[in-house]
Amino acid sequence: MRKQKGFSLIELLIVVAIILIIAAIAIPNLLRARIAANESSAAASVRTIATGELTYQTAYQDYSPDLASLGPPAATGCGTSPTSSAACIIDYQLATAASAATAKSGYFFGAASTAGSLQYLVTATPATQGSSGVKGFCAIEDNVVRFINPAAGAIANRAACLALNAIGN
Repeated sequence: MRKQKGFSLIELLIVVAIILIIAAIAIPNLLRARIAANESSAAASVRTIATGELTYQTAYQDYSPDLASLGPPAATGCGTSPTSSAACIIDYQLATAASAATAKSGYFFGAASTAGSLQYLVTATPATQGSSGVKGFCAIEDNVVRFINPAAGAIANRAACLALNAIGN
């Protein structure tokens, strides 16, 4: 009698089936972990931008008109002294994360204020709802980061942000 060497087709199919079952269980958990990491990064970035707004207000007696004004003029950094249009308070990647091409950790960011109003609004919206993130974030001059499910609507103004739940509540 000949001795059989190797694995039979049935044994190989069983191993492949087991691997597919394990993958089917693990992949959704990995996606949820990535979404949680993106949301954590977005909340921290909103806090960084809000703190940057307070620093900008101290230096220039008004809040920055847009997100780009808080950052350096170029990716190479602040070669010259900071100005009101390039305050060098936040990093370049965060200061330019306002469009699809420049999203940071799966989120778009925005910051706006009205000259002389001493009010600002910072927002963070998932680049791809449900894939890169589920929650949207905002902050106003009280420097409290609040969250919303973006499917419920966009954060249109500071009054809408103020009505939201604060993180940690």
